[in-house]
Amino acid sequence: MRTPLFWRIALYLAAALVVVVSVFPFVYAVSTSFKSGSALFEPVLLPSSVTLGNYLSLFTLAEQPFGRHIVNSVMVSVLVVLISLFLGVTASYALGRISFRGRGMLLTAVLAVSMFPQVAVLAGMFELIRFLGLYNKALGLVLPYMIFTLPFTVWVLTTFMKQLPKELEEAAIMDGCSPWRIIWSVFMPLLWPALVSTGLLAFIAAWNEFLFALTFVLDNNERTVPVSIALIS
Repeated sequence: MRTPLFWRIALYLAAALVVVVSVFPFVYAVSTSFKSGSALFEPVLLPSSVTLGNYLSLFTLAEQPFGRHIVNSVMVSVLVVLISLFLGVTASYALGRISFRGRGMLLTAVLAVSMFPQVAVLAGMFELIRFLGLYNKALGLVLPYMIFTLPFTVWVLTTFMKQLPKELEEAAIMDGCSPWRIIWSVFMPLLWPALVSTGLLAFIAAWNEFLFALTFVLDNNERTVPVSIALIS
């Protein structure tokens, strides 16, 4: 009895340690946001005096229209999610349901693209953005964000698409359904869990992106939240 109890206690302690390590930075950031002046540099968790001045300044500073930046981030992230899911579903159908030569190599290439660091494609992407006339525009961030959202979207949805019963597709083909009809009427209702989880990950990745947003957008009214917070800090 002692061994199971020991390991159970050890498991709970390890889980508690992971929670503390994961949550502490966020708790400290929230606590610091209620400090002012020299109190910001005091290494204490709870502030001696609480102030909302930082939050008021955040939305009242004329130099940093934070509300506008939130709108920009939401707009860009939503567009990235919608385009990624649309292209991901269509590509996953081709990669997961249609047999053709080089399919495995193509999937490997899709995964390999996501392994490139952003700085490696920064110069080339900058020239492309400038050529398309999207430089210094929030909507211009949609294209570079697709570099890291589309590969894992295609990969995850392809995995789910392969697991769908082949009998459903065969029955739809017998009924005269086209590939588009099969995707949207037969497979889409079954793919909702994968679409929600993948879309959420794509939204978070686009929302938190910093390097492309800092490089491709210099107009203060077109910036996104991560760059805005960095400049305010």
